[in-house]
Amino acid sequence: MLSARILIVEDNPSDVYILRRALLDQGEEFDLEIASDGEQAIQFIHSERKKPQDTHPCVVLLDLHLPKLDGLEVLRAFREEPVLRHIQVVVMTGGASPQEEAELRRMGADYRPKPTGLSEFDDLAAVLIAICKESPAVA
Repeated sequence: MLSARILIVEDNPSDVYILRRALLDQGEEFDLEIASDGEQAIQFIHSERKKPQDTHPCVVLLDLHLPKLDGLEVLRAFREEPVLRHIQVVVMTGGASPQEEAELRRMGADYRPKPTGLSEFDDLAAVLIAICKESPAVA
């Protein structure tokens, strides 16, 4: 497998650190991009526009509640960008309203509760790697 490129949009550095460790434990190669707020995620989207499709992330892990711009706004930006709308987006949060959950589903995101323990981070890392293995750009 080629190196999987994963974008994590998360404002909690501890969660990013634990997820990075969980990804390393999967034993697969990956490149991790980090955006710590919604504005950085939008800047990332703009920077990806002109890059070849096979260099785009194979998956985006997106926190719903972010500083500056929330996860729904970031997800909309991904879905509105023709060269990026194919990317699988996994949205995680400690809590989403029924309206937010419905909107996430409508936009084709995979909604998951935010991990609270190490084994849940391991499970999430396994899901992200599995998504990347199914991605045509990585397989």
